[in-house]
Order: sequence, then C-alpha cells, then structure tokens
Amino acid sequence: MALPAFARSRPLTLGVELELQIVNTENFDLTPRSDDLLRQVEGRRIPGELKPEIARSMVEMATGICENHDDVKRQLGEMRDVLVQGADALGLGLSGGGTHPFQDWSERSIHDTPRYQELSRLYGYLAKQFTVFGQHVHVGCPTPDMAMTLLHGLSRYVPHLIALSAASPFVRGVDTSFESARLNSVLAFPLSGHAPFLLTWNEFRDYYAKMERSGIVAGMKDFYWDIRPKPEFGTVEVRVMDTPLSIERAAGLAAYVQCLARHICVERPFNVGADDYLPYTFNRFQAGRFGLDAAYVNPGSGERLSLREAVLQSFKDLESHAIELKADDALRTLRQDILDRGNDASWIRKIFSDTPSLPDLARQQTLRWSGKSAA
Repeated sequence: MALPAFARSRPLTLGVELELQIVNTENFDLTPRSDDLLRQVEGRRIPGELKPEIARSMVEMATGICENHDDVKRQLGEMRDVLVQGADALGLGLSGGGTHPFQDWSERSIHDTPRYQELSRLYGYLAKQFTVFGQHVHVGCPTPDMAMTLLHGLSRYVPHLIALSAASPFVRGVDTSFESARLNSVLAFPLSGHAPFLLTWNEFRDYYAKMERSGIVAGMKDFYWDIRPKPEFGTVEVRVMDTPLSIERAAGLAAYVQCLARHICVERPFNVGADDYLPYTFNRFQAGRFGLDAAYVNPGSGERLSLREAVLQSFKDLESHAIELKADDALRTLRQDILDRGNDASWIRKIFSDTPSLPDLARQQTLRWSGKSAA
C-alpha cells in the first residue's frame, strides 16, 4: 500500500484513543464480549467512534477532532457513559489500566477481522500477549514537515509521558516491580521503539517506499513506534501512554501533549539531532521501571538528573502555552494530583495493599473508570 498523502489538519488539534478492558462481574477477569457490547450501544449518538480491538476482551473509544482539554474531556465522558450503560445492561464491567491485573494471555480470543487474524498468524503467541491497553494522542499538523519536527521533538518527552501515565504494575497476578509493564509487551514486536531520524517528509517517503518494496511493511500500521506520523489524519500519534484509570486523567495527559507540541513549535527550545536518541532506550526503560523516581539523561546536554525533576521543569516550561490553549487548570490539576497521590500505578498498588485481592482490585478499577468511585 502506497504511503497516503499527508492530509490537511488544523494545527495542534487533538484526537484521543483509549483501549479499554472488558471484564465479567463475577470474578472481574477479562471476557470476550466486545461484539456483544458494540451491538448493545449501536445507534447511540456519540461524538467519536467505538470499535473492536485485537482481542475480543478489548474495546476502543476514539474521539473526533478536539480543540482543547475541555473538548477532549467532554467527548471522552459522553462515550464513556454510553459504554458503561451498555456494559451495565449486559452485566459487564469496563476498566482503564495498561494491563489487567491477573488475566492469562493464553485464554484470549483474537477478534475475527482479516487484519487481526493476519497479525495472529504472523506474530503467533505475541498477538495474544498484546492484550494490553494504551492511550494514543494525535496532534494536528498543517504540514508533513511539522509532523516530522514534532515526531522527534516529542521523543524527548517520552519518559515524562510514560511516568505520568503508568498504570500497569501487575501482570498475571504478579507485581512486576515496573510502573508500566505494558511497555515490555510492545517492545516484542518488530519496528517498535523510535522512528528513524529523518527530518523531512520527502526523506520519510523515500524510507517508506524502500520498506514497502522489500515487503517489510504493507502500511503505516505495521510501524509500532512510540511516536509515528499518521498521514491519512494529518497528525503525529503519541503511543507510549498506558490507558489511565479515569477520563479526567486521560484528558489531562492529552492536554499535556498538546502543550508540549505548542512549546516545540512556537519556541523551538532545542535543535533535534540524531544524538538525541542515544539515551532513548535508557530513559524509556528507566521511566517504565521506576516512574517518576527514574533517572533521566537529558538528550541535549547529557546531564543526568531525576525524571521527577525533569517533569516538574516541563510543567514550568508549559505555563504560557497552557494558558493559550485553555489547559492551565488541567495541567495544574495533573501536576498536583500526581505529586500528592502519584500516578495510577501508585493507586493500584495502594488499593491492593489495603485489600490484597486481585479480583477486588479489578472491581475497584471498574468503579473508578465508570465515575462511580472517586477513590
């Protein structure tokens, strides 16, 4: 498939995708009911799109084009409410979180679409192990070269986004000691990690043509990069975040990405270079393993500092951009909430330490996602 032409889009608009867990309400394990749930809500008026994912125990909600934080929060809230009502009618629960706390990947069922069945044939057991749940944020780019600038510029903030969104400490009933264990599943796939260092769309188009001619890729979806251009939407897509436990956190993270993008485009605070990627895998691992307590190597200066310090500095850098984008309250809440109570991985561990039952943990995650619990 030829590389699509880069669509026109309004600068810095947002689109948000969230992959959700579908659980039964008996033991709160994952259950393969996505088709039933989508039929239940079919015809309901929503601002975005609801669709199946690779495993039948997953469902994805995707907003339409959003201008700002309030728009994202409104659209996510409306879709969340429709999905929760449909799940309640079927005796199901829905949850955020990057991994389910105790599901067995070998029991998963792959959705019966040609693409997902082909992925299952190609990747074998990895396809079932890919029952993990992420938040993707699209940022509108008026030109393809701006998309390349943002692709590399936002890569500096991948550790920040991982630490702020981390919500997957448990895998198959075990505390992995990672803040975001979900990221380890993504790295198993070819063409994961970061995109090659190409600065212009013409360079990227040549690269894509070579990859397509060799049969390595058939389309942009074959790239599992942490950040990738999405030419058919006219966006750059940030893909490193775990699905948060609430729409409020998801909307706050989207606002943070939007403010970072404006900071990069307006201020040009650094010159991107190939050497930016020298500490990339170190920083990515540290953030997934330790969250805000990670070590962080500044890609520009090579200085080593705490990731918490780097994240706090980023909030200061974004203050004027947050005001311009009407996201200052959202970023202030995100910053203070995480400083006071930690990320969602911290919440998950606290709930489990209070009542060490994995099914009850999964139950409380469904309550938090539905908005029925403010814990």
